[in-house]
Amino acid sequence: MAKNHLSRKLAVLLHADVVGSTLLVQKDETLAHERIQDTFRRFSETIGNYGGVALEIRGDALVAEFARVSDSVSASLAFQAANITLNEQLSDDIRPILRIGIAMGEVVVADNTVTGEGIVLAQRLEQLAEPGSVCIQGAAYETVPKRLPFDYESLGDQELKGFDRPVRVYAITLKPDGKIPAPDSARALAEAHSEPPQKPSIAVMPFTNMSGDPEQEYFSDGITEDIITGLARFRGLLVIARYSSFSFKGSADDLQVIGKKLGVQYIVEGSVRKSGERVRISTQLVEAATGKHIWAERYDRLLNDIFKVQDEVTHTILSTLPGRVEGDFAEQAKRKPTANMTAYDYLLRGHMHCHRLTSDDNAEARKMYRKAIDFDPNLALAHAWLAWTYHMDHYFVWETHDSTELATDCINRALALDNDDSFIRTVYAYTLRRDARPEEAEIQFKKAVELNPNDPIATAWLAEFLVSRGRSAEALQWIEEAIRRDPYHVDRCYIIKGEALYCLRDYEGAIRAISQARLSDNYWGNALLAASCAKIDRMEEARTAAQRVIGFRDEAQKSGRPLPFSDLEFDFADTSDLDHFRDGLRKAGLMK
Repeated sequence: MAKNHLSRKLAVLLHADVVGSTLLVQKDETLAHERIQDTFRRFSETIGNYGGVALEIRGDALVAEFARVSDSVSASLAFQAANITLNEQLSDDIRPILRIGIAMGEVVVADNTVTGEGIVLAQRLEQLAEPGSVCIQGAAYETVPKRLPFDYESLGDQELKGFDRPVRVYAITLKPDGKIPAPDSARALAEAHSEPPQKPSIAVMPFTNMSGDPEQEYFSDGITEDIITGLARFRGLLVIARYSSFSFKGSADDLQVIGKKLGVQYIVEGSVRKSGERVRISTQLVEAATGKHIWAERYDRLLNDIFKVQDEVTHTILSTLPGRVEGDFAEQAKRKPTANMTAYDYLLRGHMHCHRLTSDDNAEARKMYRKAIDFDPNLALAHAWLAWTYHMDHYFVWETHDSTELATDCINRALALDNDDSFIRTVYAYTLRRDARPEEAEIQFKKAVELNPNDPIATAWLAEFLVSRGRSAEALQWIEEAIRRDPYHVDRCYIIKGEALYCLRDYEGAIRAISQARLSDNYWGNALLAASCAKIDRMEEARTAAQRVIGFRDEAQKSGRPLPFSDLEFDFADTSDLDHFRDGLRKAGLMK
């Protein structure tokens, strides 16, 4: 017998129920059955029009799934209005009226049947709704764009059967003078930062170092990274991040396999040979599914022309892809980091060390960035990356110097030189956050994502920031985008996803997310895992994770290195999230 296909996912769930169905059937069983089925058929059509999927009908109830809460709300209100009008035209009292509940949660899908806590929550919310109305979970309410013409009435924190914690509930209605958005306009209003459905996707593989000198590896890696950055600035592309592309460095997989693993349509590959003052770059664009070569070129230039070569490669890729990606390439082409090749060389050396994420490499990266600045004091990116090394010292507790003040000085200098770079804005946002200036930090995080929507660092840090501000449902949307762009280097992303799900009381989901990260040396990830397991009485797993945390603490204590919970881990502006996390740590034995 074939095994059932089973999958889990986070979704927007809708549960609709016919009010007083038993009484309707008692009045006229055949007519009631026909009208109930017709009601669900019409509602299913409305759901489909708004991008949802009617999954199944369970007696007098219907279950549906959406990608966005705003679509589910628009579909529900549109149907309720149409159903009231239709019922008023009936001459008898066999009038099926729906109550609807909407929630975000994890579901298990097996053989087209959906189960899970998310469905149960949506059903509990539906039971709170008045006939002909809609109730929505507080976490889902947070994700609905407030520009949509809806009114919300808070029903407060409700005790729901089967749920340990109260759930904030809202009744949602159309504004008195509002008009329910049509399916297409509803999506347009909701998609403030979403992508076109047919956006070309591309990955740039690490260019091969052909110089015959392993010490020149940093240079070929740097060229690759700069081409990725150049492509990533264009909204019309989905560009896989550097870390995921580089995870295939030296891989024996062919390009078709890599393309499938990364989920991209196109791949760029190439080689770099640096000799004295000359550089030769060979590159080609390949269709991932077929391995077909779309375009290839070789550049033999003076080293000082390296940025011109990068621009040409980027421009050719953009103009070659199907449909041609729109963008102001002329303006982008002006963005060259420096005219000083020695400074650029030190910048690339700094990146090589910084990406390794060790204390010694971080210190070495700082030396390289300082040398780059010595040769070109106006190299904005060197100042920004120097600031980042100070933040990493603080984040990983590698050094005890006053990293905040040093980072602030560096990033202010970078901003003065270039305020239109995504990475510089991300570092600035992180600095503002550490300086307890959250409103300004949010503006800068979002500006960084706007400048480069393909930057998973900016997107992930925005998501983490939103979790800390008590906006975990909103954060989930951003962290999923970061994971899509960087699917092979997402340890931190999965930890952030785990934080968000923990705050939303989805402990099973939090455990699954956290478990996808490497936890062997992750202090915070293990603490969060311990709390999540303890919350649902998986105490053996909680104790295992807690023991790792205690081991990290003991090691830090022996070395005299601080490792306080009160620093990074308790950065919750929402006191209920803070208390909730502390409660999990207490149950896991990590707090008194």
